Amino acid sequence: MIGLGSTALIWSLLVNISYVRRHWKDAGIICAPAGIIAATNPGYSKGTRATLTTDRMPGMKGAPTTVVGAYDTVAYAVDYIPTDGGDKVTDHKWVVQQELKDAGSERLMEGTEVTIEADHVPGMKGAKGTVVSSTTQIVYMVDYQADGMTIKNHKWVVEDEITPRA
Repeated sequence: MIGLGSTALIWSLLVNISYVRRHWKDAGIICAPAGIIAATNPGYSKGTRATLTTDRMPGMKGAPTTVVGAYDTVAYAVDYIPTDGGDKVTDHKWVVQQELKDAGSERLMEGTEVTIEADHVPGMKGAKGTVVSSTTQIVYMVDYQADGMTIKNHKWVVEDEITPRA
Protein backbone atom coordinates (compact mmCIF):
# COMPACT_ATOMS: atom_id res chain seq x y z
CA MET A 1 0.00 0.00 0.00
CA ILE A 2 1.26 3.45 -0.87
CA GLY A 3 0.90 5.95 1.95
CA LEU A 4 0.40 9.67 1.64
CA GLY A 5 4.13 10.29 2.08
CA SER A 6 4.93 7.87 -0.74
CA THR A 7 2.40 9.54 -3.00
CA ALA A 8 4.00 12.92 -2.35
CA LEU A 9 7.44 11.47 -3.09
CA ILE A 10 6.25 9.93 -6.36
CA TRP A 11 4.56 13.20 -7.35
CA SER A 12 7.75 15.12 -6.55
CA LEU A 13 9.81 12.75 -8.68
CA LEU A 14 7.41 13.04 -11.62
CA VAL A 15 7.45 16.83 -11.42
CA ASN A 16 11.26 16.85 -11.29
CA ILE A 17 11.54 14.45 -14.25
CA SER A 18 9.19 16.65 -16.27
CA TYR A 19 11.16 19.77 -15.28
CA VAL A 20 14.48 18.17 -16.20
CA ARG A 21 13.22 16.95 -19.57
CA ARG A 22 11.93 20.43 -20.39
CA HIS A 23 15.26 22.02 -19.47
CA TRP A 24 17.57 19.45 -20.98
CA LYS A 25 16.76 20.16 -24.59
CA ASP A 26 20.15 21.87 -24.87
CA ALA A 27 21.79 18.65 -26.10
CA GLY A 28 22.53 19.85 -29.63
CA ILE A 29 24.72 22.59 -31.03
CA ILE A 30 23.14 25.88 -30.10
CA CYS A 31 24.60 29.28 -30.84
CA ALA A 32 24.54 32.32 -28.64
CA PRO A 33 21.82 34.81 -29.61
CA ALA A 34 22.55 37.42 -32.27
CA GLY A 35 23.98 40.64 -30.91
CA ILE A 36 25.38 39.22 -27.68
CA ILE A 37 28.95 40.34 -26.96
CA ALA A 38 31.70 37.99 -25.81
CA ALA A 39 33.11 39.08 -22.46
CA THR A 40 36.60 40.59 -22.73
CA ASN A 41 37.76 39.66 -19.24
CA PRO A 42 35.48 36.97 -17.76
CA GLY A 43 36.17 35.32 -14.44
CA TYR A 44 35.92 31.99 -16.28
CA SER A 45 37.16 31.85 -19.87
CA LYS A 46 36.06 29.41 -22.55
CA GLY A 47 37.24 25.89 -21.69
CA THR A 48 37.55 26.58 -17.95
CA ARG A 49 36.45 23.69 -15.76
CA ALA A 50 34.36 24.75 -12.80
CA THR A 51 31.60 23.57 -10.48
CA LEU A 52 27.99 24.77 -10.48
CA THR A 53 26.80 26.19 -7.16
CA THR A 54 23.17 26.86 -8.09
CA ASP A 55 20.40 24.41 -7.31
CA ARG A 56 17.70 25.93 -9.50
CA MET A 57 17.49 22.75 -11.58
CA PRO A 58 17.73 19.17 -10.34
CA GLY A 59 21.30 17.84 -10.52
CA MET A 60 22.98 21.22 -10.97
CA LYS A 61 24.37 21.91 -7.49
CA GLY A 62 27.91 20.57 -7.31
CA ALA A 63 27.89 19.39 -10.93
CA PRO A 64 31.16 19.65 -12.87
CA THR A 65 30.91 22.14 -15.71
CA THR A 66 32.97 23.45 -18.61
CA VAL A 67 32.53 27.00 -19.86
CA VAL A 68 31.48 27.12 -23.53
CA GLY A 69 31.17 30.90 -23.74
CA ALA A 70 31.19 34.03 -21.57
CA TYR A 71 29.17 37.14 -22.43
CA ASP A 72 28.64 40.73 -21.33
CA THR A 73 24.90 41.41 -21.26
CA VAL A 74 21.99 41.81 -18.88
CA ALA A 75 20.43 38.60 -17.58
CA TYR A 76 16.82 38.59 -16.42
CA ALA A 77 14.73 36.43 -14.14
CA VAL A 78 11.23 36.38 -15.62
CA ASP A 79 7.75 35.13 -14.88
CA TYR A 80 5.90 33.90 -17.96
CA ILE A 81 2.96 31.88 -19.22
CA PRO A 82 4.18 29.11 -21.57
CA THR A 83 2.72 29.13 -25.08
CA ASP A 84 2.11 25.37 -24.88
CA GLY A 85 -0.56 25.69 -22.19
CA GLY A 86 1.70 24.82 -19.27
CA ASP A 87 1.44 26.36 -15.83
CA LYS A 88 2.86 29.83 -15.17
CA VAL A 89 6.63 29.75 -14.68
CA THR A 90 7.89 32.03 -11.94
CA ASP A 91 11.37 33.48 -11.48
CA HIS A 92 12.89 31.63 -14.46
CA LYS A 93 16.63 32.30 -14.47
CA TRP A 94 18.01 33.37 -16.94
CA VAL A 95 16.97 35.04 -20.18
CA VAL A 96 19.43 37.56 -21.65
CA GLN A 97 18.70 40.97 -23.19
CA GLN A 98 19.18 39.61 -26.72
CA GLU A 99 16.48 36.96 -26.14
CA LEU A 100 13.74 39.51 -25.45
CA LYS A 101 11.79 40.97 -28.36
CA ASP A 102 12.49 44.66 -29.00
CA ALA A 103 14.37 44.97 -25.69
CA GLY A 104 16.80 47.58 -26.98
CA SER A 105 20.16 48.05 -25.30
CA GLU A 106 19.17 49.59 -21.95
CA ARG A 107 18.59 47.47 -18.86
CA LEU A 108 14.87 46.80 -18.37
CA MET A 109 13.21 47.66 -15.07
CA GLU A 110 11.50 45.16 -12.79
CA GLY A 111 7.86 44.81 -13.81
CA THR A 112 8.54 45.45 -17.51
CA GLU A 113 6.35 43.28 -19.73
CA VAL A 114 8.35 41.33 -22.31
CA THR A 115 8.00 38.81 -25.12
CA ILE A 116 10.54 36.03 -24.81
CA GLU A 117 12.29 34.89 -27.99
CA ALA A 118 14.49 32.29 -26.29
CA ASP A 119 13.57 28.65 -26.73
CA HIS A 120 15.42 27.15 -23.76
CA VAL A 121 12.38 25.02 -22.91
CA PRO A 122 9.16 24.06 -24.70
CA GLY A 123 6.58 26.83 -24.53
CA MET A 124 9.08 29.62 -23.89
CA LYS A 125 9.49 31.06 -27.41
CA GLY A 126 6.88 33.75 -27.95
CA ALA A 127 5.69 33.68 -24.34
CA LYS A 128 4.58 36.90 -22.68
CA GLY A 129 6.29 37.59 -19.41
CA THR A 130 7.36 40.08 -16.79
CA VAL A 131 10.86 40.99 -15.60
CA VAL A 132 11.27 39.95 -11.95
CA SER A 133 14.92 40.93 -11.48
CA SER A 134 18.11 41.43 -13.44
CA THR A 135 21.88 41.28 -13.15
CA THR A 136 24.80 42.59 -15.14
CA GLN A 137 27.10 39.77 -14.02
CA ILE A 138 28.88 37.97 -16.84
CA VAL A 139 26.68 35.17 -18.17
CA TYR A 140 28.01 31.79 -19.20
CA MET A 141 26.92 29.08 -21.57
CA VAL A 142 28.12 25.79 -20.08
CA ASP A 143 28.30 22.05 -20.58
CA TYR A 144 27.70 20.12 -17.38
CA GLN A 145 27.24 16.60 -16.06
CA ALA A 146 24.21 15.68 -13.95
CA ASP A 147 22.70 12.33 -13.11
CA GLY A 148 24.87 10.52 -15.66
CA MET A 149 23.94 12.87 -18.51
CA THR A 150 25.98 15.55 -20.26
CA ILE A 151 24.02 18.73 -20.83
CA LYS A 152 25.50 20.71 -23.71
CA ASN A 153 25.32 24.47 -24.27
CA HIS A 154 23.11 25.18 -21.26
CA LYS A 155 21.92 28.78 -21.27
CA TRP A 156 22.59 30.52 -18.79
CA VAL A 157 24.47 30.66 -15.51
CA VAL A 158 25.83 33.86 -14.02
CA GLU A 159 29.19 34.46 -12.39
CA ASP A 160 28.03 33.80 -8.82
CA GLU A 161 26.49 30.44 -9.77
CA ILE A 162 29.86 28.81 -10.50
CA THR A 163 33.08 28.32 -8.61
CA PRO A 164 36.54 27.03 -9.54
CA ARG A 165 36.72 23.25 -9.61
CA ALA A 166 38.54 21.87 -6.59
